[in-house]
Amino acid sequence: MSPAPTRRCLVLGAGALAGAACLPGAGRAQALRAVHGLSSFGDLKYPADFQNFDYVNPAAPHGGRFSAQISSTFGNQNGNTFNTLNVYVLRGDGAAGMNLTFDSLMVRALDEPDALYGLVARAVEVSEDGLTYTFRLRPQARFHDGSRLTARDVAVSLKLLRDKGHPEISQVIRDMADAVAPDEGTVVVTFAPGRSRDLPLFVAQLPIFSATYYETKDFEASSLEPPLGSGPYQVGRLDVGRFIELERVRDYWAADLPVNVGQNNFDSIRYEYFRDRQVAFEAFKSGAFTYREEFTARIWATGYDFPSVKEGRVLRTTVADATPSGTQGWWINGRREQFRDPRVREAIGLCFDFEWTNRNLMYDAYTRTASFFENSDLKATGKPSTEELALLDPLRDGLPAEVFGEAWRPPVSDGSGQDRALLSRAVALLREAGCTREGGTIRLPNGKPIEIEFLDADPALEPHTHPFIRNLGLIGIKGTIRQVDPSQYQARLNDFEFDVTSRRFSNGVTPGAELRQAYGSRAAGTPGSNNLAGIASPAIDALLDRVADAASRQDLTTACRALDRVLRAGRYWVPMWYSGSHRLAVWDVYGRPAAGPKYGLGAPAIWWFDAEKARRIGRN
Repeated sequence: MSPAPTRRCLVLGAGALAGAACLPGAGRAQALRAVHGLSSFGDLKYPADFQNFDYVNPAAPHGGRFSAQISSTFGNQNGNTFNTLNVYVLRGDGAAGMNLTFDSLMVRALDEPDALYGLVARAVEVSEDGLTYTFRLRPQARFHDGSRLTARDVAVSLKLLRDKGHPEISQVIRDMADAVAPDEGTVVVTFAPGRSRDLPLFVAQLPIFSATYYETKDFEASSLEPPLGSGPYQVGRLDVGRFIELERVRDYWAADLPVNVGQNNFDSIRYEYFRDRQVAFEAFKSGAFTYREEFTARIWATGYDFPSVKEGRVLRTTVADATPSGTQGWWINGRREQFRDPRVREAIGLCFDFEWTNRNLMYDAYTRTASFFENSDLKATGKPSTEELALLDPLRDGLPAEVFGEAWRPPVSDGSGQDRALLSRAVALLREAGCTREGGTIRLPNGKPIEIEFLDADPALEPHTHPFIRNLGLIGIKGTIRQVDPSQYQARLNDFEFDVTSRRFSNGVTPGAELRQAYGSRAAGTPGSNNLAGIASPAIDALLDRVADAASRQDLTTACRALDRVLRAGRYWVPMWYSGSHRLAVWDVYGRPAAGPKYGLGAPAIWWFDAEKARRIGRN
């Protein structure tokens, strides 16, 4: 079995996937000139008069239902349950699909690394210094109640998210100085000097709320009242903690815009919730939902022999993943005294035998993760290049010598499950850290025993964790598994009340300021941030700045590789595994473009319901 812990990725307005970026230099090149799109480094594939994205079917029919289980989360979302429709704040467990109910100023093109094109904004003007972005809005933009979406709504929304939004958003946009509406069709957003490269485009993808609606509502409150939106879908039926349906808005104001042609084709989108993975799989087999991304190698290898597969009613396919694979692993909470020494953290990691786990539990379906930018050109390899050294040398006094040698990789075990050489190395590291062993128990220099509680909300990783815990016991560290309900789990993560927990964080192909939420010192003390390990390093902060401010893709690649070296040297996590492809199982009721987007699966956005296929397999 090989489940992937819930992926965290920032999903913002309708169709947006992750924070894109914009160079200050790009702003100078576009000074006072209205443009239809923005990208990190000034390159756009589509001209101003484009009709639709190349990866969609412009003639895709409307109708039918898309049904799935939530597989990636953002904001306060919880993969196992929900109790609020307000997903952009810290409080509560947010429901799936709510991003589809809101529009944003601009949206991503999924066949470009980071380009944005106008949705609510028809054009944007950038000041010569790159600190002022003037968005010209489409006058036809409307909320679902028919009221006009104006610049005031945009300005109020951006300031609400900056001041009261979930830390994944508020901490990233703190250098947004102001957003004002000089008239109904113009919003002027200003940024503080020294703002990160990606901040303007990150802001351009944020959801737009109704200012009038929130005049009488508490923006931070947990609520099951559907908020007033303007996106292609609105909240339909729901059963708290069990399912939520989003219904297509038949008179959606932006349906015919180039950025939406061939998209939002389903009449309804339904997300099912399950607290047990096997129950979820059985539900899929019965047709309770019809789209599944499979994260468990055992099930992929042995579970798809049920009648509907043999009859061709359920299809299996793999889709190559061109994006960084993400950072999946057990995160060690360095805020805890027992984990502050990196030698202790490394010793813990040496007790996990990936080779045994992959062969015996995961059908050799995975590759060991080594990098924080695995499966991408951003991954550090070999010794630092001359360009990397130019970034690392000024930080040398605050870095381990290892950073300047071969990039660290987790060791390869003998596959026995109890590699004596690795366990002996773990014991030696603990001794170097001043630990002692008394009566079979490893004690810290202060005499306290090292004890580790693995916190989770799902039992799926227990077969992988138990052998890990057995090996920890062999070197004198007591480990236990603590499974709590999903809401308690999320609350404990928000407050950093755990020893070790598993999580996967997704990275975009053009990372920027959002990395500070996972690895920056400020985020280490911000409840609800993604900095689970409590990383607080001036050197890492400096490299995060270089990533956020990179002036070219080559500069970005260099900065990410340097950052990768330093993060890997910190032993902040026990890396798990990755696959360079998505495993999909679907009931044969869908159509999709023959050539999908390079940087995303496109489901459900560009898929459609195929009525003829559904009739053929008896699911019409």
